[in-house]
Amino acid sequence: MLRIIRERLHQKYRTLDYPRRQPALSPRFLGRPELAQVACGACRACLDACPTGALLPTPGAEDGTPTLDMGRCTFCGACRAVCPKGAIAFTGEHRLAVFAREDLLVRPGPLAAPTEKARTAPQAAREKFALFRRSLKLRQVSAGGCNACEADCNVLTTLVYDLGRFGIDFVASPRHADGLAVTGPVTENMRLALLDAYHAVPEPRLVLAVGACAISGGLFRDAPQCCNGVSELLPVDLFIPGCPPNPWTILDGLLLLRG
Repeated sequence: MLRIIRERLHQKYRTLDYPRRQPALSPRFLGRPELAQVACGACRACLDACPTGALLPTPGAEDGTPTLDMGRCTFCGACRAVCPKGAIAFTGEHRLAVFAREDLLVRPGPLAAPTEKARTAPQAAREKFALFRRSLKLRQVSAGGCNACEADCNVLTTLVYDLGRFGIDFVASPRHADGLAVTGPVTENMRLALLDAYHAVPEPRLVLAVGACAISGGLFRDAPQCCNGVSELLPVDLFIPGCPPNPWTILDGLLLLRG
């Protein structure tokens, strides 16, 4: 018993006081992208380098500056590396979750989406989300994922993050859940299982798309055995981009639902 007490004093308090205290992230974590408004002209270096087609032509942009879709982006940094004008930067910001799919589009310069507005729940959804402010139970469904997003969801239950202190837990059955946290591109083999899990969750129910695969299909987009993410099958309440999303990004998204 004395050894346990001594070890507890040695280890001290390891849970981060999030969100009042922000985490120290690894320099490898690129975070939210930013696009400078420059004259790209006919240059397509970044579009050709992107493995998922996350860079798209910006409507009405005469200078050719692209728009970056965080719902497709794997945050590999290849576009930044090949851009001859240095128009693409990554800010290290981990708070990326939004409520609407279109708010994942990062436009150049003054066209950039207002982050705080995008991260505010729509008025129609606030009453629904208010039901889960004290307790939120989620069933995590791996719909053909590679286990990266799944691992970063699982790590939230460990000491540093301590998801349970917010009243949020992952449960074993969709019948005990308030919603689904879906990862993976939704393969054909998992399509019916995902739909069955969704209908087993009592109403009102939530759906979270966690990771680029669940949002858009990611690297498997338009593959014949994939559904290009969960949005084509179910109404999504929250989008958490990344490949995989940082655990702090996922936790931030879950806290958005809590208000």
